[in-house]
Amino acid sequence: MTGATAAAGRPASTSDAVVVGAGINGMCAAALLAGQGWSVTLLDAAPDIGGFIGSAELTCPGYVHDTWSSWHPLFLTGAAYAQLGPDLHRHGLEYANSDGALTASVADDGAVTMAYRDPAATAREFADPADGAAFLAALDRVGAHIGAIGGLLGSELRGPALVRHALGLARPGGPGELESYARDVATSGRGWCRREFRGREVDHLWVPWLLHAGLSPDHASGGLMIPVFAATVHSAGLPVVVGGAGRFVTAFRALLDELGVTVHTGTRVEAIELADGRAAGVRARTSEGEVLLGARRAVLASVTPAALYTELLPAGAVPDPVRRDAAGYRHGRAAAQLHLALSGPAPWTDRRLAEVPLVHLTDGSASTAVACAEAEAGLLPRRPTVVVGQQHVLDPSRAPEGAATLWLQLQELPRELLGDAAGEIDTSAGWTPGVVEALADRVVARIEHHAPGLGARIVGRHLIGPADLTAHNVNAVGGDPYGGAAELDQSLMWRPGPATARHRTVIPGLWHIGASTHPGPGLGGGSGHLVAEQLTRPSRPASLLAGARRAVTRSRSQGPPPSPPTAH
Repeated sequence: MTGATAAAGRPASTSDAVVVGAGINGMCAAALLAGQGWSVTLLDAAPDIGGFIGSAELTCPGYVHDTWSSWHPLFLTGAAYAQLGPDLHRHGLEYANSDGALTASVADDGAVTMAYRDPAATAREFADPADGAAFLAALDRVGAHIGAIGGLLGSELRGPALVRHALGLARPGGPGELESYARDVATSGRGWCRREFRGREVDHLWVPWLLHAGLSPDHASGGLMIPVFAATVHSAGLPVVVGGAGRFVTAFRALLDELGVTVHTGTRVEAIELADGRAAGVRARTSEGEVLLGARRAVLASVTPAALYTELLPAGAVPDPVRRDAAGYRHGRAAAQLHLALSGPAPWTDRRLAEVPLVHLTDGSASTAVACAEAEAGLLPRRPTVVVGQQHVLDPSRAPEGAATLWLQLQELPRELLGDAAGEIDTSAGWTPGVVEALADRVVARIEHHAPGLGARIVGRHLIGPADLTAHNVNAVGGDPYGGAAELDQSLMWRPGPATARHRTVIPGLWHIGASTHPGPGLGGGSGHLVAEQLTRPSRPASLLAGARRAVTRSRSQGPPPSPPTAH
C-alpha cells in the first residue's frame, strides 16, 4: 500500500469496506453491507450525510423547507427500501402522501391539466375518450412488465441479466412487444405523445417530468420514461417525509449507528490506495490532517467518472480506453432552487391547484423544449419551466398554521452562463448572486401570473444557485444535480460509458456507484443496492454447498423421502 498516515505510515483503521460518498447510494450500500455482517466505514466531505437530502428552516422560524430533493416515490418502489424500510420506520421515518390530486400542469393561457392518484379519474378529464383509454392502456402495459423493467433498472446490463429481463419484455406479446419497447427507447417524449395521443393532455402533464430525469422533451428514451414516470406516480404517489427530508437522514444515521457503521463527515478523500493492483483503502483529509483508512474487501466510490479515474486513482492504474471514457463523460444542465415562506397559501386563480402537491408551470413540449434549448445554448430561459412544490399540502407541519411554503425548482439552466434569452439580466460576470436573484424575480412573476397577489404573501425567501449545489456536493459539476447528462448514449448499458459501464471496475476490489452509474440519478438507491447485493451474494460453489446443507437438514428433519408412485 502506498501513502501513509502522518503518524506511523499504517492505516488509522481498517474495515471490510470503505464507502466514499454518503448520498442515497452510499448510505444504502453501507447499511446493506453492515446488515450482512461487514464492518463498514462511510465517508463524506460534507458536514453531514445525506447528499442532496436534507431540510432546514431556510427562510423564517417555523417554516421547514426540503433543502434539495423532496419527493420519494422512487425510494418507496425500489429494492433498497424493500430491505431497509422497516428499520428506517422503526427509527422514526414517516411519510405523508395523497390519495387525491397528485400533480398538475398550468399553461401560459391558464389551462390546467390534472392528475389524480386514481388513473381512471385522470383519464376521465381528457377531452378525447380515446386518449383516456390509450393512457390507461399504457399504464397497464408498464404494470404487466414492471418486473422486467425493474430488473433492467436494478441489474448489471452487461451480462446475462440484460438478456433475461429483455426477454421478459417480450412476454406475453412475443417479439413484437420487445421491438415496441425498443422503439419507445429510441423515441423522444414529444414524439411518443404525438404518436399515441390526439389531444395535448398527456404531453402537457407528463413531458415536464422528463426534466426530473435530466432529459428534455426531444431526447431519446422519453417514450419509455413518460409511461414509467406516470405509472410510478399513480402507484406510489408523491410521498414526502413528515417533518422535512432531514428526518430521513436522521433515521438513516440511527440505522447506521445501530449496525456499527463508522461515519466520518467533513472528510475529503484524496486518493484510492492500491496494494498489488487491488483497492486497499483510501487516503483522506480531515480537519486534523491526513488519514489512511484501509479496506480488506472493497472500496465503493460514489463519485463522478472523471474524479474516480483521473483524480483518485494513480496514473497508469487503468487502461487508456477507460481513462478516455471517463474524461469524455458529459455533464448536463444546471439547476437552481427558490424557497418561499408565505403568510398564506398561494392564491391560485384555479383553486383546484391549492390541493396539488406538485405543479409544473409549462406548455408541455412546446415551452419546455424551448427552455431546454436556450439552456443548452448557455442562456437563461425567458420562460423557464417552474416546478412548484407545495409540501405543506401533504404535511401541515412544514409551516405555521394558516401559512404555507413553496419549493421551486428550475432544471433548465446553463452550466456555462453566456447570456439571457430575454435580454433583461446582465450575465457578463457569470453565475453571480445578483443573477440568481434576478432569475428568482422572473420565476416569482411567472407564478404570480397564475396566482395574483403571491408577492404580497412572501415573508421570506432563500436561493440556491448552481454554484451552491457544487459547493455542497462536488459531484454536481457545474450545478448539474443529476451526476451527468442522461441522454441515451450515457444511459442504461452505456452509463457512464462503454468502457466503464460495470459497477465492478477494472481495479479488483474497487466499485463505482452513484448517480453517474446505472440506473442513474434519483432517490432509489439503485446502484448502492446493486453493488451491496453483488458483494454479499454467495459464490456459486458456496451457494451449491449451502443448498446441499439445507437439503441434508431437511431430510434429517422430515425422514426418508416418499416412495415414487407406481405406474399404472
